[in-house]
Amino acid sequence: MSTLTLRELESQVERLRREGEGALARCQTLQECEAVRVRFLGRKGLVTRLFEGLKDLEPEARRRAGRLLNELKGHLEARLEARQRELKARELEAQLERETLDVTLPGRPARLGALHVITQTLREIYQIFKQMGFEIYQTREVETDEMNFQLLNIPPDHPAREMQSTFYTTKPGVILRTHTSPGQIRVMRERCPEPIRVILPGKCYRYEQITPRSEIQFTQVEGLAVGHHVTMSDLKGVLVEFAKRMFGPGTAVRLRGSYFPFTEPSVELDIRCILCEGQGCRVCKGTGWLEILGAGMVHPTVLRNGGYDPERFTGFAFGMGPERIAMLKHRIEDIRLFLGNDLRFLEQFG
Repeated sequence: MSTLTLRELESQVERLRREGEGALARCQTLQECEAVRVRFLGRKGLVTRLFEGLKDLEPEARRRAGRLLNELKGHLEARLEARQRELKARELEAQLERETLDVTLPGRPARLGALHVITQTLREIYQIFKQMGFEIYQTREVETDEMNFQLLNIPPDHPAREMQSTFYTTKPGVILRTHTSPGQIRVMRERCPEPIRVILPGKCYRYEQITPRSEIQFTQVEGLAVGHHVTMSDLKGVLVEFAKRMFGPGTAVRLRGSYFPFTEPSVELDIRCILCEGQGCRVCKGTGWLEILGAGMVHPTVLRNGGYDPERFTGFAFGMGPERIAMLKHRIEDIRLFLGNDLRFLEQFG
């Protein structure tokens, strides 16, 4: 470079211009364009090396040579940018051609979710009782010990408390409800002295071992009717009608005497086993019958705690577990499946 004259440098500039234009014209990909850029305009490129030789020229010649080299550099950069835009446009066009979208084709349907099997069971229960004139009444899940036990005829030393293992909170006297029965007191105190016919659905919580037959969280549907002439016959009629609508008109039912602190007398409703049709199987433990709910006439003490005079008013109450009903209807043998979030199980009921 040190021996180059201005005339020779001008000749080199013209040669590099033609070579650069020709190399860019032959480029078919962006990678090839990048190789041309490095060859001519990179830190060790041909044009860059010419700039290094300017120091050996006279001042006047150096100014003219510098102008020529800057023009060459700008010209090649502009041609490079134009070629890159052209190749990018060509690649985009080819990509669009490869990925052509036919807008006349029908769209792929969105995969919709479905109601949980317990929600489906609850809605079926709601529908049956609404047709019998019952109103749906929602109550709280966090309760006081007084509402959950004491006002339902279960004082602190009552042995029935051992039937329900309770979740206690850090606030004294505040618990997660173990059943929906506290709703009886709340609706009676709100509606007294009017007649009542309601169902009270919701989640309940008990501190017990999780097994195929029990969970720490489950749902219940409580029923309550209070009036001047409510009898055990009314309770029987409602329960038999419910069983036949839920499990089919041919369902055989029976009432058995039982015990609950907040009802007197108390009963349990059984249906003939829908799996073995009464012949006896593992699910019904060989009896041919399956218990689906507990019920009874509202205890006078509970009526009084709700604000009703037991000398003038009577009532009945019942409680059922939608999980148990769903297990019977769909022949499910493990309650843990309902909360397991296994889509293979849940999608069967979509």
